[in-house]
Amino acid sequence: MCELLALSANTPTDMRFSFRGLTRRGGATGEHADGWGLASFDPQSGGLRVIREESAAAFSPLAAQMAEHDLKALYSLAHIRKATQGVVTLANCHPFQRQWHGQDWVFAHNGDIKGTIPSGDPYSPIGNTDSEAAFCWILNTLNDGASPQLGRNILFDLLNRCSAHLAGQGIFNCLISNGQWLYAFGGTKLHVITRRAPFAQATLADDNVTVDFSAVTTENDVVTIVSTEPLTTNETWRPLESGESLLVVDGEIVASHTSAGAQDRGENPRSE
Repeated sequence: MCELLALSANTPTDMRFSFRGLTRRGGATGEHADGWGLASFDPQSGGLRVIREESAAAFSPLAAQMAEHDLKALYSLAHIRKATQGVVTLANCHPFQRQWHGQDWVFAHNGDIKGTIPSGDPYSPIGNTDSEAAFCWILNTLNDGASPQLGRNILFDLLNRCSAHLAGQGIFNCLISNGQWLYAFGGTKLHVITRRAPFAQATLADDNVTVDFSAVTTENDVVTIVSTEPLTTNETWRPLESGESLLVVDGEIVASHTSAGAQDRGENPRSE
């Protein structure tokens, strides 16, 4: 299957360190060599930039360039693909992008959904993956009964219902963002870490690289990273429970939900 990565921060932050670790798993330290993608929202204009390639991230000059590029954002998503459904082609690389009521939404998925995912209008897949079909189904479902004017907690509930439905058809882990929030659902496997002062050093698990975050941050910075597997060896990442979801706004986890039905509005991310 695939691996996911997302960042949410309260100040424009680049994802170079984490993205570098992820790309190593795209054909070098991992088998996810069927394409990669990176999406980031411009912190000034809110515009969305998406870069995708159907080659192995670990050996891609473009991916290496992006791992060195100071692409600062409040919200970024990345993905490395191991094809389970759909051929190896650019159209099947994540993250996928659509507009919903004038908002740019991006989606990345790790999993394998069995059976038929209903198609509809106005959103339909361009490629032939279960992932893109699931994204279109989510947007069509929201389009039938939701609007951008809904509060984010109501939208969080709707996304949880969609995720639970798709998780009932197989393996479903996903990331969604519109540049104002990050939604993460861990059907089977996701990890999260929130970094805040006092910052410390972190060492990549897949490369001999260490960063001293105290040298590149301020005491007010808050950054939450969500990843399929922990990306560092000397930090404590929390595994999400099966069926757990998070809503992250400007680096803070503002809501969480578990498959047992318990919800915590305004979760204290210091526990991360």
